[in-house]
Amino acid sequence: MASIRIHHLYKRYGKDKHAVVKDFHMDIEDKEFIVFVGPSGCGKSTTLRMIAGLEDITEGELYIGDRLVNHVPPKERDISMVFQNYALYPNMTVFENIAFGLRMAKKPRHEIDQAVKNAARILEIDSFLNRKPRQLSGGQRQRVALGRAIVRNPKLFLMDEPLSNLDAKLRVAMRMEIGKLHRNLETTFIYVTHDQVEAMTMADRIVVMKDGVIQQIDTPERIYGAPRNTFVAGFIGSPQINLLHGRILENKPGTLEFHTSRFALPIHEAHAAALRKHRQVGRGVILGLRPEHIGLEALFSDTVLAGSHRFSELMGADRYLYADVGQDSLLIARVDPSVLYRENEPVRLGVDMMKAHYFYPESGERIAE
Repeated sequence: MASIRIHHLYKRYGKDKHAVVKDFHMDIEDKEFIVFVGPSGCGKSTTLRMIAGLEDITEGELYIGDRLVNHVPPKERDISMVFQNYALYPNMTVFENIAFGLRMAKKPRHEIDQAVKNAARILEIDSFLNRKPRQLSGGQRQRVALGRAIVRNPKLFLMDEPLSNLDAKLRVAMRMEIGKLHRNLETTFIYVTHDQVEAMTMADRIVVMKDGVIQQIDTPERIYGAPRNTFVAGFIGSPQINLLHGRILENKPGTLEFHTSRFALPIHEAHAAALRKHRQVGRGVILGLRPEHIGLEALFSDTVLAGSHRFSELMGADRYLYADVGQDSLLIARVDPSVLYRENEPVRLGVDMMKAHYFYPESGERIAE
């Protein structure tokens, strides 16, 4: 098993030395499940490939355990990698695909047989060992790819968007399988995805990336509940957070309000203390409100916004209502699915200001409490 130390990694390409990964720095504990998440092109897969040894490190140091592995070939890093496209050999059976790496390592036949059967049992594919990949479903093929990684008993598992080719139902099932696999194997996992649901449901810690730069490293609870900046706040959460521009004004001695040209919202005393501390009274801020903290007036009757209904989305147990309250973008509120409004019909929305987030407008950074 292994801890990972990643110290100030850079990856640059081309004559202009354009950096696609910039100063990536973190320590990963033994047996942790770490998820790299971010939009396409943010550098998460490139970082994973540097850890795997499939990309050269331009600058920085990478340790697996106590060993510096910057120039160690992939096959000597004691890792297993699972890719998006499964990479199974179509002319081989499931057994032969899983056993391939062990056979290349010239392991004894009885050891290979035992390792493959154990992996197949863990992944519940032991009845498919004599089939070819074309005879399997997408989820079964992904389990075979996982089985091929398991049998090597590596220090470190690396997974690069392994579920992106599966349908929604299979993705849920495979998330559960990979989580169970991590618990059973008790080894370190690093998992790359652009899907924030995968990140939130699987990770011990999440690494949010943008343009090759780490935006925040934290637990799923902290990433969601205390995003470090507006990018993290907007990327994590579905539907995404409402971000409103306004100013902090003192309504009467001892009380603050968030003001726009159309409305004012009272600021909870805990947030008011932080805004005073950071000298934001009279200045512009960005207010973040998640849709679940906005509802109909009866739910949060102390703080009410008037607007007009534009459209809504039914999501089974919830309905997401989009209302025009005078900002550049529509405000999203979570309401009961039975609630129906006509287009442009007036709506009155209540806001839970205790759950509000405040950010500096210039940098987008969170105003610390």
